[in-house]
Amino acid sequence: MKQLNKTTLITAFSTLVVGILMGWLIFGRTNTKANTEHDKVIAEDAETIWTCSMHPQIRQGEPGDCPICGMDLIPLESDPNEELDPMAVSMSPTAMQLAQVQTLNVGKGNVTKFIQLNGKVQEDERLLHTQSSHVSGRIEELTVTFTGDFVSKGQIIARLYSPELVTAQEELLEAQKIATTQPALFNAAKQKLKKWKLTDKQIDQVLTSGQAIESFPILADVSGYVTEKMVNLGDYVSQGEPIYQIADLSKVWVLFDVYETDMGFINKGDEVEYTIQSIPGKTFSGTISYIDPVIDPKTRVAKARVERSNTDLLLKPEMFVSGTVEASTSTRKPSLMVPKSAVMWTGTRSVVYLMQTSAQGVSFMMREITLGPELGDSYVIESGLEAGEEIAVHGTFSIDAAAQLAGKPSMMNPEGGVAMTGHNHGGNTNSNMETMPVSSKKTTISENAKKYLQPLFDNYFKLKIALASDDFEDAKASGVAMNNSLGKIDMNLFKGDAHSLWMQQSTALKPSLQHIEHLSDIKAIRGKFISISNLMIAIAESFDPLSTAIYIQNCPMADSNKGADWLSLDKEIQNPYFGESMLSCGENTKTIK
Repeated sequence: MKQLNKTTLITAFSTLVVGILMGWLIFGRTNTKANTEHDKVIAEDAETIWTCSMHPQIRQGEPGDCPICGMDLIPLESDPNEELDPMAVSMSPTAMQLAQVQTLNVGKGNVTKFIQLNGKVQEDERLLHTQSSHVSGRIEELTVTFTGDFVSKGQIIARLYSPELVTAQEELLEAQKIATTQPALFNAAKQKLKKWKLTDKQIDQVLTSGQAIESFPILADVSGYVTEKMVNLGDYVSQGEPIYQIADLSKVWVLFDVYETDMGFINKGDEVEYTIQSIPGKTFSGTISYIDPVIDPKTRVAKARVERSNTDLLLKPEMFVSGTVEASTSTRKPSLMVPKSAVMWTGTRSVVYLMQTSAQGVSFMMREITLGPELGDSYVIESGLEAGEEIAVHGTFSIDAAAQLAGKPSMMNPEGGVAMTGHNHGGNTNSNMETMPVSSKKTTISENAKKYLQPLFDNYFKLKIALASDDFEDAKASGVAMNNSLGKIDMNLFKGDAHSLWMQQSTALKPSLQHIEHLSDIKAIRGKFISISNLMIAIAESFDPLSTAIYIQNCPMADSNKGADWLSLDKEIQNPYFGESMLSCGENTKTIK
């Protein structure tokens, strides 16, 4: 009996120990794993930083709405490349997509530039002639009575009565009587009439008839078209006074305007292809035979001449002409070229962002470069880049903004510095916003939103007109009014993609406007007007705010010959960057309908 109890006790104890062990294996490990995962989630939640895709300076420790625009905050992704290259700014695929970043491998190309030239057909100055009267007298008859009439050399174009000529003919008749005894006097009388352009035939007629010619005919010295009639019937003219302007239009000049910025590309001997608006469907070509050595001080252009035969009279003076020259720079060899959109200017430096790819992801490093000639939409690179390197060509300002936020080297802060946050401790966190181009992606907004945009554009056009009129006070007042109009626009009127686009554009526009009232001269306002116009162009292209057409106009000499755009409601050029000194300098480059 005792042996049975002992066996039973051992069996029960063993069963208990095994049960405890199995319970721990089953439940203990599960709870530990759950606790570990729970602790990990808590730790991850505690470490996540939330930011706004449109306002990356916002940093919060929990999800919510952006305090600026009200958009949902998103998790701030970590920067895996930061440890690899502390001077580069990394971007995730999502961030690159949002910023519309595009890259391109730097390559070499032919250094040529297509230059657009405008001009007019003009008379060949060497074939212009002034028909004058060779004697004094009263106009008795005009055989050519209107401009545009054709005259042939030797044709009688007018008749006049000249008392002096009548007297000289009578002297000739008297000298004829003593020609045998006084031949020198007779010859002198004949030479006097020849100097008044009488022909030998006319002189012989006087000697044969024995009577002076009272109605003296004036003969055309050249053949051509009368371009100006300068006398009327009955007028008294003096010797040498012009009667007609006659032009031989068998040859004409096509004179093109060449701006200072293009002078280095246009050379004598260059081929020009041109069209004439009044002769549609036909293309002409010619060679530049002459370039003015002096620039016109008013228009700031030089004339490039193309000579053309015009025996068919197809080309007429004052016709407008548009031409194209494929010009080459001094270096004919292939050179490194990059799109203009890849280059950022600071006034004294030019920079691009070089793309770097590693196992950890993609990063961008700022690179300072030296620019060569401008070639339409591209620049020649003198130094700073090598063929094959990959650079950002779109979204560069978004990359630069991210670099500033991270305290990395950027366009406005090449040495880098403290990362930007949502607080401003005395620094200007928006220092680069005035020059930051923004997206002009087309999107649709409500009529109510357009109604709020109307005052913004009204005041912008007033600012443009004031600058073109050199009116500093009106320009300053219009800039202040424009800033007030911007502040009254309700961001909630813009929905979906339009909301993000408007927040980007309005945020960039505000710094350019808010300091206008403190500027001391019109030159400073014109400097601000460059960035204001770029942003207003982006807004106009994005939202179609007006029911009328808006013209984008450009002056190639503005902004230190880099060129600058502006908006206008009228096709007529009124240059806001130079005012009255160069009011008509510029051209229409695009129409927003």
